Amino acid sequence: MKGLVIKNTGSWYTVHTDDGRDIESKIKGNFRLRDIRSTNPIAVGDRVDIDINQEGTAFITEIDDRKNYMIRRASNLSKQSHIIAANLDQALLIVTVNYPVTTTIFIDRFLATAEAYSVPVRLMFNKIDRYKDDDRKAMENLIELYTGIGYPCSLLCAKTEEGMDELRLELKDKISLLSGHSGVGKSTIINKLVPGATLRTGHISEYHNKGMHTTTFSEMIPLPEGGYLIDTPGIKGFGTFGMEDAEISHYFREIFACSKDCKFGNCTHRHEPGCAVIQAVNGGVISESRYKSYLSILKDREESKYREEY
Repeated sequence: MKGLVIKNTGSWYTVHTDDGRDIESKIKGNFRLRDIRSTNPIAVGDRVDIDINQEGTAFITEIDDRKNYMIRRASNLSKQSHIIAANLDQALLIVTVNYPVTTTIFIDRFLATAEAYSVPVRLMFNKIDRYKDDDRKAMENLIELYTGIGYPCSLLCAKTEEGMDELRLELKDKISLLSGHSGVGKSTIINKLVPGATLRTGHISEYHNKGMHTTTFSEMIPLPEGGYLIDTPGIKGFGTFGMEDAEISHYFREIFACSKDCKFGNCTHRHEPGCAVIQAVNGGVISESRYKSYLSILKDREESKYREEY
């Protein structure tokens, strides 16, 4: 029996079968024997084969090839990965310049991973009703930076529903991942998009300016207009996974474009003479924040650890 994994609660997966049933399923033991260095070899969005037993539950026996997926380093197991979701038409990264702060290093790590695994990304700047002059200026600078690189950006206020109609059109008939820090408003957005979803919304800690986790598992939510929205637990940090040093610059579009003019073909863009990327950073052609993010991923590779604060 074929089906789509629509929920992952840790040990159990809900599979929506092709004949319209939702079957609670577990992984067949041989998945554990394969060379899958992941905390979750099956992810929401996977197409799978299941064997249904007499009790009405099932074992997942096979997984179809994925067209793409989003992955990050497991926060407590640095040598393992965590697959966030699979077979995506797009990922929407919810960004807040305040309440809480989304750092450029977090954004860039998400974007680099999406580049590596062929997932289109749109940046959604939420809570625009709360921003004073400094916050709004910071947001405008970020939008200018990322649209200049080629990433579409949208403004959103889930509370007042500003930008929600445009978002509905963007989501129609697509499988979309909704991601971002805890507290950026993902649950509020979903409650506006899907009447009756009634997801629990959290509060921002005024002391730490950070959100509290309200979603504890990953789930595909069907949209009234067609398509699915994948809701995931808020991400505190984003450790990259499976990137070789020589490849990392390929996942920063503007750095890769500039690197063809470097003196050496194996330039790491850190200290080599004749490095066109360093010259572009010094000349303001490449953003210092983007370059800092590139270096931070290289440093992760050297230290082989996950940087929680990102």
